[in-house]
Amino acid sequence: MFNFEDLTLYQKSLKFSLDIYTLTKKFPKDELFLLTNQLRRAAISIALNIAEGNGRSTNEYRHFLDIARGSAFECIPIIQLSLNLGYLSHDEFSTLYLSIEELAKMINSLRRSLLMRQKSNT
Repeated sequence: MFNFEDLTLYQKSLKFSLDIYTLTKKFPKDELFLLTNQLRRAAISIALNIAEGNGRSTNEYRHFLDIARGSAFECIPIIQLSLNLGYLSHDEFSTLYLSIEELAKMINSLRRSLLMRQKSNT
């Protein structure tokens, strides 16, 4: 098992990706290469950057966490547009939005933790 697999953040980011994949299956077929693809790529990018950053130096890890946070933020306008277009219900939107908020907070916490650890080692 790799270190990042034990992280609650990583596990929740995988769950978020799975939720996105499940919900976007019902999006119209003409959105497959637009909203569906972009939302799925942004969602999986969160977990991918957490995993990739974990094997790097502390500074690089923090950079990969910044990218993961950016990917989480990228999901917000896509789910808002999906709601407005009627592809998501209000409940689905709210659940996804809360998940994004939680992921962003967890990413920020891990990033701060790495920074504190780095400062204490110098």
